[in-house]
Amino acid sequence: DSSVNGAKGCGARIGIVAKPSPEFVAGIFGTWLSGGVAVPLALSYPEVELLHVMNDSDISMVLSTKEHHGIMESISTKCSTRYSLLPTVESIPPKIDAQEPLSSVVTSSVSSLMAEIDTLKKIKGDDPALILYTSGTTGKPKGVVHTHEGILSQVQILTEAWGYQSEDQFLHCLPLHHVHGLFNALFAPLYSGSVVEFLPKFSVRGVWQRWRESYPNDGSKNDEAITVFTGVPTVYTRLLQGYDSMNPDQQSACSYAAKQLRLMMCGSSALPSPLMKRWQEVTGHRLLERYGMTEFVMALSNPLHGARKEGTVGKPLPRVEVCYDSIVVRNIVKLIYSVLLHGI
Repeated sequence: DSSVNGAKGCGARIGIVAKPSPEFVAGIFGTWLSGGVAVPLALSYPEVELLHVMNDSDISMVLSTKEHHGIMESISTKCSTRYSLLPTVESIPPKIDAQEPLSSVVTSSVSSLMAEIDTLKKIKGDDPALILYTSGTTGKPKGVVHTHEGILSQVQILTEAWGYQSEDQFLHCLPLHHVHGLFNALFAPLYSGSVVEFLPKFSVRGVWQRWRESYPNDGSKNDEAITVFTGVPTVYTRLLQGYDSMNPDQQSACSYAAKQLRLMMCGSSALPSPLMKRWQEVTGHRLLERYGMTEFVMALSNPLHGARKEGTVGKPLPRVEVCYDSIVVRNIVKLIYSVLLHGI
């Protein structure tokens, strides 16, 4: 955050480019601790789109990891934006023993922490904290601002609705520039004290293997067993394709392991009925579907407990109201709706 402090002070827009990793999380929280506004940038963006987002959001600094150093340094130069590398996890100091004398490095760290606390005292709930960009399917991506209060309200809603708890361990393999990967699979779990384990790049073999390691065939449970998984329909399609290519013994082990997870969810696009049914046959899980948008994060969800109706996204989440109406356009009745989220 020392780098961020020099980027136009509080309210500075800070672009963050990193694969799903502890470094990305450090970039987000370091930005907030410094009073900045985090702007996650998609690793898949072509240069022209990155330039659009950086200029549109008025990014004054970009934080990146070494693997993206070349392209991000070049793009930052084109935007006249400061550029800095995120520290690696290995460079983070070990835990401090309270009985040991403080070294000059530790003393400096404590002083820095006190300065961060002073900065936090100045941040208000309605101050901008995060800017996420829409997918841009109908035009150029548009920035959506989320406040500190709004983020807190959302993670509280999701934690309550889906029963997130400190005993949970998430396997995370989603992009971090959309609400699904950020709120559902990162912010809300961290808020509830859960462990988030990153799979930087989705791998069919990697997911099945991690589940098998969590729950061996002998009926035991690994101390770091995965309990929650969330993905998009394509992820579940590919997992089933991988399952179908296994021999019977491997299928039996994978099916058993998957059945032990507490919760599996799906979203970001419609879940085809055949996929829902096949997944339930293989894993015993009826995927929990929900509905959200970049503009308001999550608003509707099927229940954690109770019947989940196929082809629907459920009912309003806690503290959410959804109003329906209809209009007639060229003799065609179109359904419109508005969403009201209390506390955001």
